[in-house]
Amino acid sequence: MNRCALLPAAYLLDQIAGDPEWFPHPVRIMGLAITRGEAFLRKSDRSKAEELIAGTVLTAELVTVSYSLTQLIIRQTYRRSKLLGWLMEILLGWTCLAARNLRQEATAVTEALDSGNIVLARKRLARIVGRDTLQLDIHEISRAVIETVAESASDGIIAPLFYMTLGGVPLAMAYKAVNTLDSMIGHKDARYFYFGKAAARLDDVANYLPARITALGIVVASQLDREAHPYSAWRTWLRDGSKHKSPNAGQPEGAMSGALQVRLGGDNTYNGELIPGEPIGEEFPAPWREHARKATRMVSVVALLGLGAGMLLAAFAQAGRSKWRH
Repeated sequence: MNRCALLPAAYLLDQIAGDPEWFPHPVRIMGLAITRGEAFLRKSDRSKAEELIAGTVLTAELVTVSYSLTQLIIRQTYRRSKLLGWLMEILLGWTCLAARNLRQEATAVTEALDSGNIVLARKRLARIVGRDTLQLDIHEISRAVIETVAESASDGIIAPLFYMTLGGVPLAMAYKAVNTLDSMIGHKDARYFYFGKAAARLDDVANYLPARITALGIVVASQLDREAHPYSAWRTWLRDGSKHKSPNAGQPEGAMSGALQVRLGGDNTYNGELIPGEPIGEEFPAPWREHARKATRMVSVVALLGLGAGMLLAAFAQAGRSKWRH
C-alpha cells in the first residue's frame, strides 16, 4: 500500500479505536513470547556469558519473527484480494501506534487530580509508569505524567511512524518487538543485567533518531502554543537532554521541561528502592496538573507533526522511485 495513504489511515484508526483490551494486540502476543522464551532460555546455573548469549538469541528471534511474520501475513492477504491487503496493512499499522491510548491514560490521571481524588490519580498513574506511585504528591504525579507522555510520544507515536515510513508495517512491527523486549527484560537489575543487555542496547539504537525527532517536534509544537516557551524548550533540550540515564528518554523530556518551564527528572522509587536521578530544568518550579494537561495536548500536536512529516517523506520517496523508473 502507498505509504502516503497507509500512515494517515493507520493513525486515523488509532484515533478511532485506540487500544481496546479485548483485542489480541501484537504487543501482548510479543509479551507472552518473551515470557515463554525467557522461561526456556534462562537457567539459574548459567554464567554471565551464557546469560548474555541467551538474551541475545531471544532478542534476535523475536525481532526477526515479528518482521517476517508481519511481512508474510500482508503478502498472503494481498494474494487473496488487494482490498483485503490494504485493510490488513492498515490494521497492523494501527496496532503499532499508541497516540489515543497515551492521551486517554494521561487524561484519566489529570481528571482524577482535577476532582481532588489523589488516591485515584495514583492508581491510574500506575497503569502507565513503572515507578512506585502510592506515596506521590500532586507535583510528583504531574511530573510522572509529563515525563511519560514526553517519552511515550517517541516510542509510542514518532518511532512507529518513522519506521513505518522507512520500511512499512513490517519494520514498524519489528520496532515494537524491540521496544517490548526492552520494557520486559532490558533492565539493569541483577536479574536482567546480562540477559537483557542485547535488548536494551538494541532499543537504544532503534530510538536514537526518533527520540531526537520527538524533541524537535516538541520545540516546534511549543512555537505554535502561545503559553509554551520554544526558546526555553530548545535550550533545555540541548543542555539537559543527556542527563537522563537513558540516552534517549531525556531528549523529549528536556524539550518538554523547557517548553513548559517545569522541573522534571530527579529521584524515583521502583519496588521500594530509591533510584537517584539528575534533575532536568533544575531552575524551574515543580509542575502542577495544568502542566500535565498542557504536555498531553502538546504531544497530540507532535503526533500530527510527525504524521505530516512522514507523509511528506513518503511522497518524496515515491516521486523519486517513479522518476528513477522512467
